[in-house]
Amino acid sequence: MLARWLISAVSIYLVALLGIGVEVRNFWAALLAALVLGLGNLLVRPILLLLTLPINLLTLGLFTLVVNGIVFLIAAAFTPGFQVRGFGAAIIGALLTGIASAILGLIWRAL
Repeated sequence: MLARWLISAVSIYLVALLGIGVEVRNFWAALLAALVLGLGNLLVRPILLLLTLPINLLTLGLFTLVVNGIVFLIAAAFTPGFQVRGFGAAIIGALLTGIASAILGLIWRAL
């Protein structure tokens, strides 16, 4: 669990370095953002997915990107030192963070 938390924090930090509207003050803020994002994915995301199920079915699951962006924005709102500039940046940031976490997780398992 600790490794997943660190991988998520590194992913958030790397996405912030891309300059797409996601900003992290330092790595400690990225660690806190990863914790808050994990809690948001655990508690808020399932409720949002259930509430948006009809539109998610109509869009063949693409609306999940919007839900992920909302959770990303919520995490930014509750985390000092972690900012997201706009909804588009939140969707892209959530998508890139997920991709980076998956790649880093594969690398971690290979080691």
